[in-house]
Amino acid sequence: MNPNTPTFGGETSPLSPRPLSHLADVQRRVLSSAQLREHGVPAARTAAQCRPGGPWQQLLPGVYVLHPGPPTSEERLHAVLLYAGRPAAERARAIPAQGAAHAAPPDAVVTGLAALALHRFSSAPPLLSLDRIDVLVPRTRRLRSTGCVRLVRAHVMPVAESVAGVPVAPVARALADAVAELTDAQAVRRLLTEAVRGGHCEPAVLVRELTQARLLTRAHVVDAVDSLLAEGRTIAEGRLYEMVRVHGLADPLWNVDLRLPGGPHIGGVDAYWPDQAVAVELDTRAPRTGGRQPDEDDLWCEYSQKRETLERLGITVVHITPRKLREAMEQQATVVRTALMASADREPAAYVVVLPR
Repeated sequence: MNPNTPTFGGETSPLSPRPLSHLADVQRRVLSSAQLREHGVPAARTAAQCRPGGPWQQLLPGVYVLHPGPPTSEERLHAVLLYAGRPAAERARAIPAQGAAHAAPPDAVVTGLAALALHRFSSAPPLLSLDRIDVLVPRTRRLRSTGCVRLVRAHVMPVAESVAGVPVAPVARALADAVAELTDAQAVRRLLTEAVRGGHCEPAVLVRELTQARLLTRAHVVDAVDSLLAEGRTIAEGRLYEMVRVHGLADPLWNVDLRLPGGPHIGGVDAYWPDQAVAVELDTRAPRTGGRQPDEDDLWCEYSQKRETLERLGITVVHITPRKLREAMEQQATVVRTALMASADREPAAYVVVLPR
């Protein structure tokens, strides 16, 4: 006998007329009332199976676990997604036809601490220890938080990532949703630090997400973010040093300010080769999107003005993002090496004063 085959009143009985063989293992153990009806189980029989001492249990409204013991973390995840999400056929009808090759995107996505646990954060509690699982849903959904599911309404649903077959929010969004519920400053700091040290997301992207969630008005979050930004830049600088050493580039002047002789300050750069007039700057800005804040526009303007000034003086500026350093260090080293080699074919750059930063 298959231990996952549901039983009725003590005897084994298939959920005919539709077989269960097409379902994954966890899907055989967790079904919605609609799915049970599809398999020939009427509501009255479902209710009878869920009586005290019965073989089934109702975990959430309209969602049933087909065994009497405590649900596993996988079963809880599947149950909350069944409760919060619409069937795939209904989702497909709700969006314009895109052809058979395009599946309807999920409208229920695990977020918060549960998502971070799925992303394998060591500082996130284990799934089984969470009283509630946060699930992102479109703000127009008419549902309520209940039982082990807490609904988080989103004006715009993020592009979900599949982790072990579960639709999960990207790390930055999951962190923002988790931090929104946390008052423990140390817990917030541990999560943000692990996100950066573990290479899960860039500090600037995370800061943008926290800003959009209006969490930077909380003192303990601001303190953690200050440490986060310092942590992120330190890690990126370490990778820049490694790139120069490992890929055999000439040693530059590190962390210097450039200014015109007797003139104004131009700006700081992370590495500078004066003989070749090549500068490298770590670009820690968040990617540009349509919803920038005024201070972000000021930052972009400052970067652009500095780059234009340096290039007008004949200095080549190579911008490198922390992500590119992490994921494609050899490629970035080639870009810098090419810029250094090309200096012999350029007109000599204007003389600039180099000062320690």
